[in-house]
Amino acid sequence: MPAPSPHPHTRRRAWVEVDTGAIGRNLARVRDHVGPGVKIIPMVKCGGYGLGVEHVVAALAPGRPFGYGVASIDEGLELRDLGVREPVMVCCPVPPADLPRAIAAHLIPTISDLDALSALTRLAAETPPPAPPLPFQIEIDTGMGRAGFPLADSATISARTTSSTSAATPSGSPPTAPPPGPAQTPAAAPTATPSALPPTPPPPHWWPHIRRATTRNLHLFGIFTHLHSADEPDLTSARRQIARFDDFIRTAGGIDPGTLLHCANSAGTLRLSSQTANAVRPGIYLYGGSAGPGTEPPETAVHVRARVALVRDVPGGATVGYGATHRSKGPERWAAVGIGYGDGLPRTLGGRGWGLAGGRRVPVLGRISMDTTVVGVSGDTSPGDVVTFLGRDGETELTLEEVAELADTIGHEILTGLSRRLPRIRMES
Repeated sequence: MPAPSPHPHTRRRAWVEVDTGAIGRNLARVRDHVGPGVKIIPMVKCGGYGLGVEHVVAALAPGRPFGYGVASIDEGLELRDLGVREPVMVCCPVPPADLPRAIAAHLIPTISDLDALSALTRLAAETPPPAPPLPFQIEIDTGMGRAGFPLADSATISARTTSSTSAATPSGSPPTAPPPGPAQTPAAAPTATPSALPPTPPPPHWWPHIRRATTRNLHLFGIFTHLHSADEPDLTSARRQIARFDDFIRTAGGIDPGTLLHCANSAGTLRLSSQTANAVRPGIYLYGGSAGPGTEPPETAVHVRARVALVRDVPGGATVGYGATHRSKGPERWAAVGIGYGDGLPRTLGGRGWGLAGGRRVPVLGRISMDTTVVGVSGDTSPGDVVTFLGRDGETELTLEEVAELADTIGHEILTGLSRRLPRIRMES
């Protein structure tokens, strides 16, 4: 297990170690789980979840992912600048005025409404031959509500979904429906017998527009949806969303067999299954975050470390930090560490968080300042020693989930909140 590194970079006041070996092994775990027939699209948005997209892509590339997912055109352009040639999918809606930039960089934009579809159709018509058809993907809204062509407004689909959800087999049990598609994973998908379903509904009003737009100038590359509660203990709503997605894919008509179909984030990948999807798009699990209850923990991939700048012995009754929220009950030793909320260490960890020093837990005392955090230490701590606020020190660990829970947030925010002031140092365990 990685311990505080002796490398010269550790002379910095604070830094982030990105374990590319662990990221690669977490990707391999996902591949083992879904099987060889399922395409994997790692999400590398927000600078690779705050870790430095160049480090993340270097870690993932040996695993030969099908492509990468980002949130914006600029993030896609950064991947192209890094030499990425695999498909890059912009998984948030692209404003119509920005579509030319996406197409010029060979990115695959997401279309979520008919206005954007019309803009893309016009752009494709202006593309001189013999250019290949412009690829795009559509998002369908099965319940997230943020974006996407709506499915949830269909009463017939809701009735079919309710029947499917109520007929779902227990987790791990063999499905009672016909054999699943290639994206089937060990958790059972929502299934139902044909006799339990109402007649096939007509396609949503927007689907014929998409079919007409898919001509020699436009290529429907993919169809996807977002799950809103796949990491919750109760998976009922997530199963309902997948049932809506599967129902649409089966009944819409005109979907090319080679179309990329995906609905699963990290939690959906490891806890749920679809009868129609052929791809998954894991994110936080790759970087050391939990995929939800009942899943195998990932390897720790991120370590946040800082150096002790000053050690002080104080008598009882001494106070520390803004607001003087900590008062010593007796003689104590305090270490001022060169990291604070300006570096992305959550201020909410003040008085409740932990660091690791010499393989032992040390409490955060008082409020965290912009540039300094004070921890209570023992007598053998000296200036220049390393304190770890996320990750492992020897056999002791502060997991991403523990830190996030103490800070009253989620692991995604902990990682993406690490500021630019902390250099990202690539290492490989």
